[in-house]
Amino acid sequence: MANRRFLLAGLGLVGLSALGGGMWLWARNAGARRAQSLYATPLDAPDGPLRVYHLGHSLVGQDMPAMLAQLAGEGHGYESQLGWGAPLKDHWEPDIEVNGFEASNDHPRYRDAREAVGSGDYDAVVLTEMVEITDAIAYFDSAAYTARWATLAAGAREGTRVYLYETWHHTDDPKGWLRRIDEDLEAQWLGKILYPALGSDGPAIHLIPAGQVMAAFVRAVEERGGVDGISAVQDLFATQDDGTPDTIHFNDIGAYLVALTHYAVLYHRSPEGLPQALMRADGTPAVAPGAEAAAVMQRVVWDVVRRMPQTGVAG
Repeated sequence: MANRRFLLAGLGLVGLSALGGGMWLWARNAGARRAQSLYATPLDAPDGPLRVYHLGHSLVGQDMPAMLAQLAGEGHGYESQLGWGAPLKDHWEPDIEVNGFEASNDHPRYRDAREAVGSGDYDAVVLTEMVEITDAIAYFDSAAYTARWATLAAGAREGTRVYLYETWHHTDDPKGWLRRIDEDLEAQWLGKILYPALGSDGPAIHLIPAGQVMAAFVRAVEERGGVDGISAVQDLFATQDDGTPDTIHFNDIGAYLVALTHYAVLYHRSPEGLPQALMRADGTPAVAPGAEAAAVMQRVVWDVVRRMPQTGVAG
């Protein structure tokens, strides 16, 4: 009966765009009311290692989940399906080709998304929407497809936890990188994706607030005048082959910060004291933050995760 209820709730959200603004607004408001109750009670902390499925694109990548596995320790398992800038809709619809599918999934941790999420094999499923997030919402039915994936996961196994991974936008955004992160949390990630996806009785979805963590860390570094060579947001992001800044993809240090955020949310544990010297997915050493920078990252992650009830972690 529970599985049937989740299925019907998800199907009810699938056609929000087609049914018009009234239905979308109803779902958002119902989800916002439900969120007040849902997030008032933290989730129980896991009592052992987790198996996690990552669905998304290059802001997941191969290295960040590998770092998370190293932070979590023995017993943590994971698989993924990725694309180049792929929206959740493209991963769901069998007749849509996922851009960059072959290159993104040419690694041992690949597993078909529909098979994986519907298998019941996972303790946690992490959903990653494409960015620009406003385009994902406007053109790719983000709330509806978040609900579809969450319904599939919840229906496959009772107790599977579903998370929406809040990412970020380009560092050269004309509105300002920090301003966008501040404004988009409530206006976009919660108000136009998470709340409509929750509806009145859909499966629970919690948040991995990586964008909020990045912003908080950048502010902490700027207040200190720099830490271990990190002084601005671009120090968390890659450099392209031609030497110009990559405005959207993290480097090893950014991947480490995002992996810490996943660790804190999924395991309900402070990341303080965890090692900063980790390996990439291919087994080569990642560029590690200095000891002071790593300590600041770990404190910031735990502070942000605990103060946001949407993470499910007790404050």
